[in-house]
Amino acid sequence: MRYVLCIKQPIYGAQGGYLAYQIAQALVEQGHQISQIFFFQQGTTTGNAFVYPANDEFNLQKAWQNFSQQYDVPLHLCIAAAQRRGIVDTQSAKTVGQTNLASHFVLAGLGEFSQALLESDRVLTL
Repeated sequence: MRYVLCIKQPIYGAQGGYLAYQIAQALVEQGHQISQIFFFQQGTTTGNAFVYPANDEFNLQKAWQNFSQQYDVPLHLCIAAAQRRGIVDTQSAKTVGQTNLASHFVLAGLGEFSQALLESDRVLTL
């Protein structure tokens, strides 16, 4: 089956983000495909390059980046929600060189999200 995961929980301070990661791992281990991970609302904080967890904490951002590389799954942040939370890339930054979008994350609109939904069998929102 083809899945799209929608994550609205923040990177830290709630269990939903980590739970989504565990579900994504379980899905690919069982042979399912994930066509897109879409972070919206507070979930966009996952793509903030300035998030620095303590050394003894699980680095959820790095885990998502590794997951994206290993399984070729795009990590999309809702552009409107990300910008409201101060997450910008080179195209949306007011000042050249002042970006904080973490690697492997992409700012995306609802068009990309809608297309992924149309092509998926299941959508999970956490």
